[in-house]
Amino acid sequence: GSYRASQQRHVDIIPLAILEHRSDTISTPRTEEKMKDTTTTDDSLKGTVKTAPVESESFGNDEGGDAGHGHKMRHGLGWGKGIVSDVKRTILTHWKQEMTNLNSKVIATSFFLYFACIAPAVTFGAIYGKATNNYIGTVEMILATAWCGIVYALIGGQPMMINGGTGPVLAFSEILYKVSKSMDVPFLSLNAWIGIWVAIYMFIGAVMDLNRVIVLCTRFTDEIFSFLISLIFIINAIGSPFSDVGVIHYFDMNHKAHDAYEDQPLYSHWASALLSLIVFIGTTQVAFLLRKFKFSPFLPSQAWRNTMTDFAVVISILIWSVIGNSFSEIPIEKLNVPSKFAPTFQCCDASCTTSWPNDCYGQETPFGPRPWVVNLSDLNGKTWVPFMAAGPALLAFVLVFLDDGITWHLINHPSHKLNHGDAYNWDTIVVGVFVLINSMLGLPWLVAATVRSLNHIHAMAEKLPDGTFVSVHETRLSNLGIHVLVLITIFALDVLKLIPVPVLYGVFLFMGLVSLGSNQFWGRMLMFFMQPSKYPVQPYTQYMAPKRMHLFTAIQLFFFAALYAVKSIKVIAIAFPILIALCIPVRIYLLPKIFNEDELILIDSDPNTVKMWIANKEQEEELLLGGEGGDDDGDEDDEDDVSEHDEEEGAIKPPTPVAAAPARRRRVRTVSMPAGHFMFSEQPSALGPQLRPQMVLGGDAVFRRSLTTPSSQEEVSQIQDTTLEGMDLAAPSSSSTNRKNRPRPSRAQRRANSCPTQNMMFEIQIDTGMGRMQQPLETLNESVTSSRAPEL
Repeated sequence: GSYRASQQRHVDIIPLAILEHRSDTISTPRTEEKMKDTTTTDDSLKGTVKTAPVESESFGNDEGGDAGHGHKMRHGLGWGKGIVSDVKRTILTHWKQEMTNLNSKVIATSFFLYFACIAPAVTFGAIYGKATNNYIGTVEMILATAWCGIVYALIGGQPMMINGGTGPVLAFSEILYKVSKSMDVPFLSLNAWIGIWVAIYMFIGAVMDLNRVIVLCTRFTDEIFSFLISLIFIINAIGSPFSDVGVIHYFDMNHKAHDAYEDQPLYSHWASALLSLIVFIGTTQVAFLLRKFKFSPFLPSQAWRNTMTDFAVVISILIWSVIGNSFSEIPIEKLNVPSKFAPTFQCCDASCTTSWPNDCYGQETPFGPRPWVVNLSDLNGKTWVPFMAAGPALLAFVLVFLDDGITWHLINHPSHKLNHGDAYNWDTIVVGVFVLINSMLGLPWLVAATVRSLNHIHAMAEKLPDGTFVSVHETRLSNLGIHVLVLITIFALDVLKLIPVPVLYGVFLFMGLVSLGSNQFWGRMLMFFMQPSKYPVQPYTQYMAPKRMHLFTAIQLFFFAALYAVKSIKVIAIAFPILIALCIPVRIYLLPKIFNEDELILIDSDPNTVKMWIANKEQEEELLLGGEGGDDDGDEDDEDDVSEHDEEEGAIKPPTPVAAAPARRRRVRTVSMPAGHFMFSEQPSALGPQLRPQMVLGGDAVFRRSLTTPSSQEEVSQIQDTTLEGMDLAAPSSSSTNRKNRPRPSRAQRRANSCPTQNMMFEIQIDTGMGRMQQPLETLNESVTSSRAPEL
């Protein structure tokens, strides 16, 4: 570290041991007892090493927990044991707490995500209606969202997950409808039989603990999938190139939103489009603005600021809904919902094989809606259909299984700091039951909605100003509240017609941008356009060559583009789950041939594994630079010299096994600083950015140091005074020549400065009229002119 002193005429240094003795505000240092050696056998570290202690975070749970971020597939737990383990770990342990921890954040999140769930339900329902000839429509989607959400909130294993409709499942249903038409089999009957087989496959997968395969999905797969879903929300909010969804399409005079006003002579589609754009941007901007109030000085107290942050999206929706409805002469699009609660499909006659009004022209009123329960025997005499359905059901199972599994994997990522555990196998059973019941009622299949689930976590989280998670309020009440509101909506559909669609587009944009903030893949994509010296401080920017990092990002970008293309082309959209599954073997078998193990740990593993790697790297550096196995004579040709560059560009030298290095004493890894005297700052070093103590000097501040760390009052009395007049100031630190020609410290000096122990030596920087000068305090012993005992 470096310290600045302005107009200082007298500077002494006190050992940290004395400062600790004098200050009542010193934090307790990590003791030898707390720093137990942890022996880890890891192939990526090439041997058995003793790792330095790191802050512990949850790698998962002991009983079949999510260890997927550690890159190794766990062993199966035995048939059915994974389900029992999940239930014990989650529902039986935390259910009561999660059902009784109501607070204002829960209420605010319930209203925010209500709008985030009802809007896609209405939108997906309308698209389902067009794709399936109204066999499945808006009412069916709202009903499925409501009942599945309520039941899952009560019995689900991961209450932070939100079920909903997704594009890949919609594409599968659209293709299935075309197949039913070509086979001359009623769509709902074929859909029901396929749903039955999907449920059977889900039950088998849960019993066999098939979810352990999801563990193989590392950041490589998770972030591609997450980025895809986030980008879909953003693109659909701004303007999709493959449909008329998005605020930009309002500027097209042929957009369906303008059809109802064609006969009004004063209506201007330009004015409507401009107002829609203002409402859209305003909704997103106000939500982000109010979200920052928690860390602002405004409002009377912190409780007010927390409430403002929690209700940010809800307040923004209400404000801009009022503004959007205030211009009666400039109408904008509203949600198109049915007027009553009934099946969307209206029959022409009692057989209910034809749809009104498309199949019965001239008939003024429909015979009635279809029955809620699907007739499984209505197969037009094709009794082989139930057996044939097992084939396409296998593909649908892969789609649902991977969609759910990857979303659960993202939810349970260690960076989210969730503590109530996961329940992959139990949740697979629950989702299988949902698919089975929805198939029997002619409702759409619902899976884990990635963006809504991630926004649920963000909304319930306590964060630092930089977005780092501190904790998450894990509760079932928010999920329950969201879907109870959706259920109430079924009986008050006219209220939804007051919400402008551009407001909901603004909510979609907000959700997409929030979920992008924690996506490492997105951050590395932005680095393509950054100056290398300005890269954010991350392990992969500190320890990997930029070319290697960009190569990994480019491979991810290729798979993302392929996924987006397959998803957007309806003819091949059914292959979407296959392409997702292909990412897993690519990561396991192909990438290790391109990148070494150290690089994959840094760029494609969870924070705990990266911390472990850095701790071992740091310990290796200490052993190489300051081992006690040789003489301490300070010879320049010590055997622990390390080459500055690796022969292979971008390669990282694997850590040397610590067991093979000379033994040395344990060192205290933390340093305690008296409040008001020290602060920490992040400084670059050979091991990447590190927190180092920065001394604050000012006025007549006096600090002292001793020749050795004092252990008694007698030794304390030997502390020396040092003045700036006795210093031989070095040239400015920016001079690379001086750094190159500076004599190398001895082994003893390097050992003393290798970590922040109690006898560590500092370096002082002095701002003078002639420029910034620096002086290593290691040489101050030579300039000591007098001594006196410090005033303790």
